[in-house]
Amino acid sequence: MKKIILTLIAALGIATGAQASGGDTVAWDKAPNHLNDLPSLQNGAKLFVNYCLNCHSAAFMRYNRLRDIGLTDQQIKDNMLFATDKVGDTMKAAIDPKQAGEWFGANPPDLTLVARSRSGHGGTGADYLYTYLRSYYRDPTKATGWNNLVFPSVGMPHVLWEMQGEREPLFDTVKQHGHDAKVFTGRWKQVTPGTLTQVQYDEAVGDLVGYLQWMSEPAQNSRVRIGVWVLLFLGVFTVIAWRLNAAFWKEVN
Repeated sequence: MKKIILTLIAALGIATGAQASGGDTVAWDKAPNHLNDLPSLQNGAKLFVNYCLNCHSAAFMRYNRLRDIGLTDQQIKDNMLFATDKVGDTMKAAIDPKQAGEWFGANPPDLTLVARSRSGHGGTGADYLYTYLRSYYRDPTKATGWNNLVFPSVGMPHVLWEMQGEREPLFDTVKQHGHDAKVFTGRWKQVTPGTLTQVQYDEAVGDLVGYLQWMSEPAQNSRVRIGVWVLLFLGVFTVIAWRLNAAFWKEVN
């Protein structure tokens, strides 16, 4: 129950993170493009189920749609489903929405389209999520013990901290409008190690964000592929139609 409550707080933090004013001071990192990498998407789906689905729902996504990223029904049953779920069910949060509303005054947001809901800094929602999930640091002054550079004073704990470990951002002190101000240097100090190295953690977050991006439009790879073939067909057909038109008017003249 404690894990569910903490993850719910995290969910509410993601939902309101886009409204944080302080996050505009940190540039977003470019999220890796894993939309055509099936093993990456499969790992992202596993991370989503294990760390996000306790409190978040994906009401517009069914488990059986994971076939599109190379999973069989048996693999979905063995690795993705809770005990009472079926392959044809939608991805519903493990927590009761009614209870969540009673406990916290609001239900956690649906994540089906979260990767498409934020843009800025010349980046996408995927870039925001990728930077956000890699910008946590310990802050004992906060109720959860965590803070975030992208979303200062975040109400969400770092649910992936065991993988990343604890880090500390490094700041420089500069003069701004006659006052000293701390400016993030872009560098971090590792305080305690996680179960993954920083490179491995970045890859894991990239997989999770890639899955969230894919989930926002599962048909996008097919749409792009079909679009390319349609454009090629139209190009070839245009040449054929032009030559037929020239041959027809040649006979008329």
